[in-house]
Formats: sequence, C-alpha cells, structure tokens
Amino acid sequence: MRLIGIDHIQLAMPAGGEAAARAFYRDALGLAETAKPAGLAARGGCWFGEGALKVHLGVDPDFRPARKAHPAFIVADLMRLAARLEAGQYRIAEDKPFDGRRRVFVDDPFGNRIELIEDAPA
Repeated sequence: MRLIGIDHIQLAMPAGGEAAARAFYRDALGLAETAKPAGLAARGGCWFGEGALKVHLGVDPDFRPARKAHPAFIVADLMRLAARLEAGQYRIAEDKPFDGRRRVFVDDPFGNRIELIEDAPA
C-alpha cells in the first residue's frame, strides 16, 4: 500500500468570492473552470483544472488565508505569466532560483500564497 499521486489541491476562500476566484484562477492563470457536482455546488466555491492539475476553492466560514503553506504550480513562460498577473493588479514577488528553476510568488485574491515555477532550459 502506498500513495501514488495527488487528485487535487484545495484552497480556502471566503463566502461570496467566486467572481474573484474566477478572475484569478480562470482568467489570469488560464485554468478552465470545471463544474462542481450538484451535491457540492450549494456549498459555494469553484473548481478549476487542466489535465492532472486540479484546484478546488472551498468556502470556509472561518476563512484565514494560507500565508506559508502553498501550492507550487509548474508553468511554461513564467515571465509572460508574471507580466499578465501584474497587468491584472496582482503583486508578483520574485525569489531566488531553486535547483535551477525560476520562481515567483503571487497571492490569490483572498491572500493565499501561490508559487509559480519554471523548469530550467534543457
């Protein structure tokens, strides 16, 4: 018996933040929104994903943003995505490369920390 993968990550959001979540995860990051199952849709929040990458935003009545714990997404053309995020008024914080990978941090509209990583050229 062993773990073999991650099905999805879930981040918390405050109630009523779906439009802001869509503006960031769908419009700025470029993830497609996926329909929540009918039994879960009434809880609020929204789901996004592309292939094996699945991000669920769930409403937490006692919401507090994740400032240290965070997902790290691998992206293609990091600087182009960072520029698009900055144009959308999201603040980018560059960090030192790690293992030859370029990386930046951005907060989602709710203050959750998100890391964006680009693999080093081959």
